[in-house]
Amino acid sequence: MRDLVSDEDLARARSDPAFRQQLLADSLDRLLAALTRARQNIDDPDADPQLREGAALALELSDRLHANAAE
Repeated sequence: MRDLVSDEDLARARSDPAFRQQLLADSLDRLLAALTRARQNIDDPDADPQLREGAALALELSDRLHANAAE
């Protein structure tokens, strides 16, 4: 799985709703995996703010997925 989204992927996502949905779902999966790894390192003093930011991003991605599914 790729770590970053390419400019080509972003351009395609603007015109292809199914691809956009898949791109958002893949991004959410990667984010949740990163949050799980961060939670395992909870002794890290920077972990709490990072987990909060990650949770906020996960909610935003989830909202976008639901909005796209409704289109």
